[in-house]
Amino acid sequence: MSTRTTIDEFLRRSAEGDPERIAALYADEVEWMLDWPDGDYADTVPWIRHRSTRAGVAEHFRLIAEHHVPQESTTTLTAVLVDGGDAVLLGEFRNTAKPTGRRYTAAFALHLTVTDGLITRHHVYEDSLAVARAFGAA
Repeated sequence: MSTRTTIDEFLRRSAEGDPERIAALYADEVEWMLDWPDGDYADTVPWIRHRSTRAGVAEHFRLIAEHHVPQESTTTLTAVLVDGGDAVLLGEFRNTAKPTGRRYTAAFALHLTVTDGLITRHHVYEDSLAVARAFGAA
């Protein structure tokens, strides 16, 4: 699959919300980075941790789903830029934190690299302060 085809499939599966099907688009080993400040967020924002495997990717998406109100979660994409094996997705999340009931909006940039049809790099830059406040971590 081309980079664009893989990204389109990633977006489709993400909208469906099945963590295992999303993770199936990732390589066995993944370069993973979440741009969050130093600190231990495991108790309040449990998906914020290092990942390096397809199984870890599935856990990441499963934990995000478990901690948000599904009917109150939307993602708006403003741009998808593809250059060779790299793709950058720009947009905004609007979610409600299930534990606190607080709504938040967070801008994001997601840098994915696709190699042989599988995602090998997942770097996300987001408004971590908005997320942390919604979950009571800040």
